[in-house]
Amino acid sequence: MNYLAHSFLTFSDGQIVGQFLEDFIRNKDRYSFPKDIQDGITLHRAVDTFTDSHPAIHEAKKVFSPLVRLYAGAFVDVAMDYFVATDLSLHSLAGWKAHSLRVYSVLNEHEEWLPENFKKMLAKMEEDDWLYNYREDWGIQFSMRNVLNKARYLEPGIPVYEAFLNNKPFLQECYDGFFPDLRAHAQEINAQLQLENGSGNQFTG
Repeated sequence: MNYLAHSFLTFSDGQIVGQFLEDFIRNKDRYSFPKDIQDGITLHRAVDTFTDSHPAIHEAKKVFSPLVRLYAGAFVDVAMDYFVATDLSLHSLAGWKAHSLRVYSVLNEHEEWLPENFKKMLAKMEEDDWLYNYREDWGIQFSMRNVLNKARYLEPGIPVYEAFLNNKPFLQECYDGFFPDLRAHAQEINAQLQLENGSGNQFTG
Protein backbone atom coordinates (compact mmCIF):
# COMPACT_ATOMS: atom_id res chain seq x y z
CA MET A 1 0.00 0.00 0.00
CA ASN A 2 0.99 3.62 -0.48
CA TYR A 3 1.22 6.59 1.88
CA LEU A 4 -2.47 7.32 2.46
CA ALA A 5 -3.42 3.74 3.23
CA HIS A 6 -0.48 3.31 5.58
CA SER A 7 -1.36 6.52 7.40
CA PHE A 8 -4.99 5.46 7.71
CA LEU A 9 -4.11 2.04 9.11
CA THR A 10 -2.58 3.41 12.29
CA PHE A 11 -3.59 3.44 15.93
CA SER A 12 -1.33 6.09 17.50
CA ASP A 13 0.82 9.07 16.58
CA GLY A 14 3.96 6.98 16.99
CA GLN A 15 2.62 4.40 14.58
CA ILE A 16 2.04 7.11 11.97
CA VAL A 17 5.72 8.00 12.21
CA GLY A 18 6.80 4.36 12.03
CA GLN A 19 4.57 3.63 9.06
CA PHE A 20 6.26 6.39 7.09
CA LEU A 21 9.79 5.67 8.30
CA GLU A 22 9.82 2.02 7.24
CA ASP A 23 10.80 2.77 3.65
CA PHE A 24 13.55 5.19 4.71
CA ILE A 25 15.55 3.28 7.33
CA ARG A 26 17.78 0.25 7.53
CA ASN A 27 16.35 -2.78 9.29
CA LYS A 28 19.06 -2.73 11.94
CA ASP A 29 18.12 0.84 12.88
CA ARG A 30 14.49 0.10 13.75
CA TYR A 31 15.31 -0.63 17.38
CA SER A 32 16.78 2.83 17.91
CA PHE A 33 13.29 4.35 17.88
CA PRO A 34 10.71 4.55 20.70
CA LYS A 35 8.47 1.51 21.02
CA ASP A 36 5.38 3.11 19.49
CA ILE A 37 7.38 4.09 16.39
CA GLN A 38 8.78 0.54 16.25
CA ASP A 39 5.18 -0.69 16.33
CA GLY A 40 4.41 1.47 13.30
CA ILE A 41 7.33 -0.10 11.45
CA THR A 42 6.05 -3.56 12.39
CA LEU A 43 2.55 -2.63 11.25
CA HIS A 44 3.87 -1.29 7.94
CA ARG A 45 5.58 -4.59 7.24
CA ALA A 46 2.50 -6.58 8.20
CA VAL A 47 0.36 -4.46 5.87
CA ASP A 48 2.79 -4.95 2.98
CA THR A 49 3.05 -8.71 3.52
CA PHE A 50 -0.72 -9.13 3.69
CA THR A 51 -1.20 -6.93 0.62
CA ASP A 52 1.31 -8.86 -1.47
CA SER A 53 -0.43 -12.16 -0.73
CA HIS A 54 -4.04 -11.09 -1.28
CA PRO A 55 -5.81 -12.58 -4.34
CA ALA A 56 -7.46 -9.27 -5.25
CA ILE A 57 -4.07 -7.58 -5.42
CA HIS A 58 -2.77 -10.38 -7.64
CA GLU A 59 -5.65 -9.59 -10.00
CA ALA A 60 -5.01 -5.84 -9.86
CA LYS A 61 -1.36 -6.36 -10.80
CA LYS A 62 -2.50 -7.83 -14.13
CA VAL A 63 -3.51 -4.31 -15.21
CA PHE A 64 0.08 -3.05 -14.97
CA SER A 65 2.29 -6.12 -15.33
CA PRO A 66 2.23 -6.17 -19.18
CA LEU A 67 3.69 -2.64 -19.05
CA VAL A 68 6.04 -2.72 -16.06
CA ARG A 69 6.39 -6.40 -15.10
CA LEU A 70 7.85 -6.72 -11.61
CA TYR A 71 7.05 -3.08 -10.83
CA ALA A 72 3.30 -3.76 -11.11
CA GLY A 73 2.91 -3.88 -7.34
CA ALA A 74 4.21 -0.35 -6.93
CA PHE A 75 1.57 1.01 -9.30
CA VAL A 76 -1.18 -1.03 -7.67
CA ASP A 77 -0.16 0.54 -4.36
CA VAL A 78 -0.63 4.01 -5.85
CA ALA A 79 -3.94 3.02 -7.45
CA MET A 80 -5.25 1.68 -4.14
CA ASP A 81 -4.59 5.04 -2.49
CA TYR A 82 -6.99 6.60 -4.99
CA PHE A 83 -9.75 4.25 -3.89
CA VAL A 84 -8.94 4.75 -0.22
CA ALA A 85 -9.11 8.52 -0.73
CA THR A 86 -12.47 8.31 -2.50
CA ASP A 87 -13.95 5.83 -0.01
CA LEU A 88 -16.49 7.95 1.84
CA SER A 89 -17.42 5.00 4.05
CA LEU A 90 -14.04 5.54 5.74
CA HIS A 91 -14.13 9.36 5.97
CA SER A 92 -16.15 12.25 4.61
CA LEU A 93 -14.34 14.76 2.42
CA ALA A 94 -13.84 16.94 5.47
CA GLY A 95 -12.68 13.89 7.39
CA TRP A 96 -10.05 13.04 4.79
CA LYS A 97 -8.83 16.64 4.81
CA ALA A 98 -8.57 16.57 8.59
CA HIS A 99 -6.78 13.23 8.44
CA SER A 100 -4.22 14.58 5.98
CA LEU A 101 -3.52 17.69 8.05
CA ARG A 102 -3.20 15.59 11.21
CA VAL A 103 -0.65 13.26 9.60
CA TYR A 104 1.52 16.18 8.45
CA SER A 105 1.29 17.69 11.92
CA VAL A 106 2.26 14.44 13.66
CA LEU A 107 5.23 13.91 11.35
CA ASN A 108 6.47 17.45 11.88
CA GLU A 109 6.08 17.09 15.65
CA HIS A 110 8.37 14.04 15.48
CA GLU A 111 10.95 15.74 13.27
CA GLU A 112 13.83 14.58 15.50
CA TRP A 113 13.26 11.01 14.33
CA LEU A 114 13.02 11.76 10.61
CA PRO A 115 15.98 11.22 8.25
CA GLU A 116 16.92 14.14 6.01
CA ASN A 117 15.69 12.52 2.80
CA PHE A 118 12.29 11.97 4.38
CA LYS A 119 12.13 15.56 5.65
CA LYS A 120 12.64 16.81 2.10
CA MET A 121 9.87 14.56 0.81
CA LEU A 122 7.56 15.56 3.67
CA ALA A 123 7.93 19.23 2.76
CA LYS A 124 6.78 18.48 -0.79
CA MET A 125 4.04 16.14 0.44
CA GLU A 126 2.62 18.80 2.73
CA GLU A 127 2.98 21.66 0.25
CA ASP A 128 1.03 19.81 -2.44
CA ASP A 129 -1.17 17.92 0.05
CA TRP A 130 -0.45 14.53 -1.47
CA LEU A 131 -2.56 12.59 0.98
CA TYR A 132 -5.77 14.47 0.30
CA ASN A 133 -5.15 14.84 -3.42
CA TYR A 134 -4.83 11.11 -4.04
CA ARG A 135 -8.58 11.37 -4.59
CA GLU A 136 -7.92 13.33 -7.81
CA ASP A 137 -6.92 11.69 -11.08
CA TRP A 138 -4.13 14.25 -11.46
CA GLY A 139 -2.83 13.34 -8.01
CA ILE A 140 -2.52 9.71 -9.06
CA GLN A 141 -0.95 10.73 -12.37
CA PHE A 142 1.64 12.75 -10.46
CA SER A 143 2.37 9.86 -8.11
CA MET A 144 2.68 7.31 -10.90
CA ARG A 145 5.02 9.63 -12.77
CA ASN A 146 7.18 9.79 -9.66
CA VAL A 147 7.33 5.99 -9.51
CA LEU A 148 8.34 5.85 -13.17
CA ASN A 149 11.03 8.48 -12.68
CA LYS A 150 12.53 6.64 -9.71
CA ALA A 151 12.35 3.14 -11.23
CA ARG A 152 15.74 2.07 -12.45
CA TYR A 153 14.67 0.02 -15.47
CA LEU A 154 11.49 1.76 -16.63
CA GLU A 155 11.08 4.35 -19.34
CA PRO A 156 9.27 7.53 -18.20
CA GLY A 157 6.78 7.39 -21.07
CA ILE A 158 5.19 4.03 -20.20
CA PRO A 159 1.39 4.62 -20.18
CA VAL A 160 0.70 3.34 -16.67
CA TYR A 161 -1.62 6.24 -15.87
CA GLU A 162 -3.66 5.49 -18.97
CA ALA A 163 -3.87 1.86 -17.84
CA PHE A 164 -5.20 3.09 -14.50
CA LEU A 165 -7.87 5.23 -16.18
CA ASN A 166 -8.90 2.50 -18.62
CA ASN A 167 -9.23 -0.10 -15.86
CA LYS A 168 -10.61 2.00 -13.04
CA PRO A 169 -13.86 0.00 -12.58
CA PHE A 170 -11.92 -3.27 -12.40
CA LEU A 171 -9.41 -1.80 -9.96
CA GLN A 172 -12.32 -0.53 -7.87
CA GLU A 173 -13.63 -4.10 -7.65
CA CYS A 174 -10.19 -5.27 -6.55
CA TYR A 175 -10.12 -2.59 -3.87
CA ASP A 176 -13.61 -3.50 -2.65
CA GLY A 177 -12.57 -7.13 -2.30
CA PHE A 178 -9.33 -6.31 -0.58
CA PHE A 179 -9.36 -3.31 1.71
CA PRO A 180 -11.86 -4.53 4.34
CA ASP A 181 -9.66 -7.62 4.77
CA LEU A 182 -6.55 -5.47 5.10
CA ARG A 183 -8.20 -3.19 7.66
CA ALA A 184 -9.24 -6.17 9.76
CA HIS A 185 -5.74 -7.59 9.55
CA ALA A 186 -4.20 -4.29 10.69
CA GLN A 187 -6.56 -4.24 13.65
CA GLU A 188 -5.49 -7.77 14.58
CA ILE A 189 -1.80 -6.87 14.36
CA ASN A 190 -2.35 -3.79 16.50
CA ALA A 191 -4.22 -5.85 19.10
CA GLN A 192 -1.23 -8.20 19.30
CA LEU A 193 1.15 -5.26 19.67
CA GLN A 194 -0.93 -3.75 22.45
CA LEU A 195 -1.05 -7.06 24.32
CA GLU A 196 2.74 -7.10 24.16
CA ASN A 197 2.84 -3.49 25.35
CA GLY A 198 0.19 -3.92 28.03
CA SER A 199 -1.94 -1.11 26.62
CA GLY A 200 -4.89 -0.57 24.30
CA ASN A 201 -4.52 2.07 21.60
CA GLN A 202 -7.60 2.94 19.63
CA PHE A 203 -7.90 3.13 15.86
CA THR A 204 -7.06 6.63 14.59
CA GLY A 205 -7.94 6.32 10.90
